[in-house]
Amino acid sequence: MTWLTWRQQRAQFLTAAAALVLAAAYLLVDGVRLRHGMHGLPADCGPNRCFDLERLISSRRNTWLAADALVLLAPALIGAFWGAPLIARELETGTHRMVWSQSVPRGRWLAAKLLLTTAAAVLVTGLLSLLTTWYAAPFDRFDHNRFQPLLFDLRGLVPLGYAAFAVALGACVGLFLRRTLAAAAVTLALFAAVQVLVPLAVRPHLQQPVHELAALNKGPAASRSSLVGFETPDGRLGPDSRILAGFDVPDGWVLSGRTPLPVRDATGRTLTLGTQPCPSSDRLPPDSACLAGADLYVAVDYQPADRYWTFQLAETGLYLALAAALAALTSWGLRRRLG
Repeated sequence: MTWLTWRQQRAQFLTAAAALVLAAAYLLVDGVRLRHGMHGLPADCGPNRCFDLERLISSRRNTWLAADALVLLAPALIGAFWGAPLIARELETGTHRMVWSQSVPRGRWLAAKLLLTTAAAVLVTGLLSLLTTWYAAPFDRFDHNRFQPLLFDLRGLVPLGYAAFAVALGACVGLFLRRTLAAAAVTLALFAAVQVLVPLAVRPHLQQPVHELAALNKGPAASRSSLVGFETPDGRLGPDSRILAGFDVPDGWVLSGRTPLPVRDATGRTLTLGTQPCPSSDRLPPDSACLAGADLYVAVDYQPADRYWTFQLAETGLYLALAAALAALTSWGLRRRLG
């Protein structure tokens, strides 16, 4: 069955392999050139050579975005063009009867097709993700929040889970629709819907967020607090119109809904536009007498940066579980609908 599945799918597999080789050749060569050009430049955007670093990165921005787009689209395309025809094409052409007439169990037939196709999908997606992660490393170090949408979806382990889920989804849809083109279209739509739903409704709740009530006059919050321009009490904009505007969570994922976070006083009242508890400056020192006397704080719910790999593993496991459930549903449907 493995050999038969390979013969049926080899055109798709070889096309994907050729595209991967071409992408690898280009990204590896250009990535080496990029790193050679960055040799000797400051790790951060320094005052003297910032323009050189920014120009170097900007010259590769289109390639970087195209590589990320490939990783983003690969699982969806695999689901539509590998997963959806896996069973639907067999049912359309009737070739499944030839295999079953030779006493090949349906479960074995389905398992061979799903396992080989899923393995190829995970391998291709994993290699593409690994290659893109290496190429984009100089860009990613300027993105201080690895939890942000798209970046989280393109790095780490989750692309492997997406690929496995896409194949199982396409096969299941193909079984119930029995039409290859219709199955491909529905697979794309369903996969896109899941990709939007999970980051918005599921990912934030994979682990209980940290709730922090941080005083702005001491501890880490004080060093991260800053002043931001707002309106004066009479409604006019001016350089001296400033209020405290909370603090950032370095590399973390803030779930409180507003950035910067609203600042409250000791009674819980949110400071409004025009409130000016301290003199204007770009940043108050942690030991500022004005800041200590104001007794201000922020309340924040966030996922710390050190939970990144926990979330990667959890979401990958979620997609693998969905893939297993879809495979079980496909097996059940194969017995019931074609029994």
